[in-house]
Amino acid sequence: MSFTSNNKKKIALIDCNSFYVSCERLFNPKIKNVPVVVLSNNDGCVISRSTEAKKLGIKMGEPYFKVKELVKKNNVQIFSSNYSLYGDLSRRVMKVLKGFSDKIEIYSIDEAFIDLSHIKDENIEDYGKRIRERVLKWTGIPTSVGISCTKTLSKVANHVAKKNKTGVIFLKDNIDDVLKNFDISDIWGVGRQLSKLYIKNGINNAHKLKNISNSWVKKSTNVLGAKTVMELRGIPCINLETEETKRKSCCVSRSFGRKVESLDKLKESITTHCLNAAEKIRNDNQTTRSITVFIRTSPFDKNRKYYSNSLTIDLPVATNNSLELVKVAIEGLKKIYKYGYFYQKAGVILSKLSEAGEKNLNLLTPILENKSQTLMKAIDVTNAKYGRNVISVAQAGINNSWKMRREHSSKIDTASFDSLPKISV
Repeated sequence: MSFTSNNKKKIALIDCNSFYVSCERLFNPKIKNVPVVVLSNNDGCVISRSTEAKKLGIKMGEPYFKVKELVKKNNVQIFSSNYSLYGDLSRRVMKVLKGFSDKIEIYSIDEAFIDLSHIKDENIEDYGKRIRERVLKWTGIPTSVGISCTKTLSKVANHVAKKNKTGVIFLKDNIDDVLKNFDISDIWGVGRQLSKLYIKNGINNAHKLKNISNSWVKKSTNVLGAKTVMELRGIPCINLETEETKRKSCCVSRSFGRKVESLDKLKESITTHCLNAAEKIRNDNQTTRSITVFIRTSPFDKNRKYYSNSLTIDLPVATNNSLELVKVAIEGLKKIYKYGYFYQKAGVILSKLSEAGEKNLNLLTPILENKSQTLMKAIDVTNAKYGRNVISVAQAGINNSWKMRREHSSKIDTASFDSLPKISV
């Protein structure tokens, strides 16, 4: 069975290569050609690897303690995750990409789809090279560019581009040859469980999935599975989401670097998370009508009794005022806290989000909101200029012992002059 498509769309997927590693290397040229890995929160698992680290057999998601000996033996450079740095460089990359097309979907921190249908086929690979060159020159981040007629096929193309010297692949004429050598588990949208189903039925590569009967797909999978098959056939079913949708909720939480027993320490963490969450929704011009506070001990600690609890509080008036939200969150924490437990994680969730200023419930609301907005704006501007938490509240504490473990942090902060690289003459 063969399928042909007259689809003339050209969708490019630009993916930053080993993004977290590339960010660390940008400010530390000494580690450019050596094995490097970046660890998750609390230095738990490997979440980014350089090509050199991959060759050593270090797997994605592997717990750090399992590869510690391999790391020491091969002098692998280890870094704790630095999300403020990665977020800043991601914004710079996306800003560059917007210069190549006004139709762009920022898919993740290191990936974006852009519509290049306006570029002729004979010029498309050169255009992809220009994208790579400009992103590298303007941001210092290396990328791979995969181009095809659907988002799923552009994902396949990008996968191939990473192994290509030019870093750019336009997948059009030899699609079937590529799909025959493309493992079923590597297809975008095919998770672990779906992979098992396909392999069980003899579908072990993308070409076989592309040519499976429509009736079998509808019977055996879901809507997403059917869309994936159609996209492999060159028929677009997954549109570019060019408009950024506002979040429906905002969760900020962290596992503690060391377990916390006291209520005061939990107050510090809840306050800190609440301040960060409030800042995020203000940046999106949103307010919240509901806040959830949650705490839990470690479910894996067999020597101690497990405890987990949460409390949701509805607010009388929608707000994004940090001080008001902290006050409510602390009251909620007091109600669910139990003495004698060693807590591993705490967090807050802001929900029932809406556009700021959407509803004014009474005559006093506009006056109170104006005062609140002026204060919050002053805090946000100051923190943006001089660094996060320069202005905070006393309940957030100082030098918190509970904070996330980051023993291998590069301490690079692109918002701080003190972190700028120094050149000795």
